[in-house]
Amino acid sequence: MSQAKQVDEWGQQGRDLPSLAGVPVAVKDNMLVEGVKCTAGSKILEDYEAPYDATVIEFLRSEGAVILGKTNMDEFAMGSSTENSAFQTTKNPHDLERVPGGSSGGSAAAVASDMSVVALGSDTGGSVRQPASFCGTVGFKPTYGAVSRYGLIAMASSLDQIGPFAKNVNDAKIVFEAIKGGDRFDSTNVDKEFTKRNEDLKDLTFGVPEEFFSEGLDQEVEEEAKKAIDKVGQEANLKKISLPHSEYALPVYYIIMPAEVSANLARYDGIKYGATEEADNLLEFYSKTRGQNFGKEVRRRLMLGTYTLSSGYYDAYYKRAQKVRTLIKKDYQEAFKDVDLILTPTSPTPAFEVGAKSDPLSMYLSDIYTASLNLAGLPGLSMPCNKVDGLPVGLQVIGDVFEDYQVLDVAQKIERII
Repeated sequence: MSQAKQVDEWGQQGRDLPSLAGVPVAVKDNMLVEGVKCTAGSKILEDYEAPYDATVIEFLRSEGAVILGKTNMDEFAMGSSTENSAFQTTKNPHDLERVPGGSSGGSAAAVASDMSVVALGSDTGGSVRQPASFCGTVGFKPTYGAVSRYGLIAMASSLDQIGPFAKNVNDAKIVFEAIKGGDRFDSTNVDKEFTKRNEDLKDLTFGVPEEFFSEGLDQEVEEEAKKAIDKVGQEANLKKISLPHSEYALPVYYIIMPAEVSANLARYDGIKYGATEEADNLLEFYSKTRGQNFGKEVRRRLMLGTYTLSSGYYDAYYKRAQKVRTLIKKDYQEAFKDVDLILTPTSPTPAFEVGAKSDPLSMYLSDIYTASLNLAGLPGLSMPCNKVDGLPVGLQVIGDVFEDYQVLDVAQKIERII
């Protein structure tokens, strides 16, 4: 209320109002908001209070945004359904028996259900775009490094990126404008002047990768995605392309990501901050604190990552995965020599029922069309293109590195015709 009151006073004083003046913004609970609890969906941080604002929160405040509250998430952003939260399971506003996607499911649900005008999420392997697809909102993952990660609780540092959820592409663009920019506190952040675009669709060529329309894609989702792509094809040029190493994106992601999780979550030892458990010695203290306060999925990924980085396995797994990651990136570089943007489905299925994917592998497959962008550092946007049995289906627009404005501007044009 104090934030909203300040904006009212600006208006009464006749000041020029900034772009987000008075706009309510929901924030995924892995971004620090000073004086507010930040749990990352985990019991180990259940009582942790943020001592400072994340850079994106500072930027939002400077634009007059009202920080409305925190949104639920999979614990430490590990999940694709928001069922892994230590506190509650978020429901999909379109069908309360179904998940909203994850790990930023709370932010997607908040925007889709009119609880908030826009929201922030983080995307490590699809965690903004996939829930946007499930909830029928726009979700944008900027180029890696375009938005500061300072004050974002780290999951996998070479993959994490903060991005907005919104009702439409223009709103997502306004939020991106507010949160992008240089930050000396984030060594991976790039302070760059982005090229703004205003291109006619008829002058553009869109690539459609054959590997994204194969076994595993729900037939009705495929039909709706193809209908949307065909409508784009009536205004622009479509070209079939191949991304031959994209089939390895998910296995590569699930080697690199747990390895970085293992390193990043080592700091949660119950000593500096977070939950602690009584024990007779240091080893028992660590074991109890982490064993009792980390959830099942977090423990699974910690073990996978620690194994991957262990002596004798580092070269066999982690090093080889990084080599294939380079090949995935090269595939996209080659594709963008012939096309301007790429169109794909966002997720292989619509939102699934709560509890339907108890098998971890079937859950991991939810990110099959999104993870490769994080490995390559590319910008990507999911936008609603239709529905299957009343459930939203998302179309993904992929751009080249730092062509964020091209993705946003073209998506605005696509929004009008699909």
